Amino acid sequence: MANSHNTQNIYDDPQFFAGYATLARSQHGLDGAPEWPALRAMLPELSAKRVVDLGCGYGWFCRFAVAQGAASVTGIDVSHKMLEKAREMTTHSDIVWQHADLETLTLPVNCADLVYSSLALHYLTRIDRLFHTLFEALTPGGMLVFSAEHPIYTAPLRQGWLHAPDGHPTWPVSHYQQEGVRISNWFAEGVRKQHRKLATWINALIASGFELVQIDEWGPSAAQIADNPALAEESERPMLFLLAARRPAA
Repeated sequence: MANSHNTQNIYDDPQFFAGYATLARSQHGLDGAPEWPALRAMLPELSAKRVVDLGCGYGWFCRFAVAQGAASVTGIDVSHKMLEKAREMTTHSDIVWQHADLETLTLPVNCADLVYSSLALHYLTRIDRLFHTLFEALTPGGMLVFSAEHPIYTAPLRQGWLHAPDGHPTWPVSHYQQEGVRISNWFAEGVRKQHRKLATWINALIASGFELVQIDEWGPSAAQIADNPALAEESERPMLFLLAARRPAA
């Protein structure tokens, strides 16, 4: 399913949406995401903050931000199905849900103290444009905190490569230096993601004016693997990275 600028709105594909609903992070929210404790540790205090969640999905983080005392929360997603699910799961009216394509997103200047995103930005082709938009949208001292699939993980997702039945790519890493679209069969055929080197992610942030606060090439702890042996694979290579950046204070 396509949107403007060839955005693949895969989350509105019924087969993909049904598969995504089976994930632990879909069923249990933030607590179902093993990287959540590390990502949460990167967040600023949310009390009285204006928060924007990019690719908000079911709205788990939006509801968390409200519970933490955020002054306002806006959840943005390109998927109508995701936004419909988020509305169904939210029992209060403190969150503004917005349908928008992150490739062409516009936000008011100085409208947010925190922009958050979980596992959404690796779908985007125009990350430079988005980072420029977010820099202007944040107040001086405001933070961008996000997670994305690690380029070590996305590098092998080349069209034509074999995939395991669960959709994970074969290893080892290959064609890391060749940035661009990668094709994965994950809950649906032909899921498009963008591979970019870690340096490209970081340099795009710097070029937009951000200062880096922290980056974590996340992997599970021994305790998490003991709890969930399926996570052992994630200790072999980082599947995702977490990053916190700040718009410098005036």
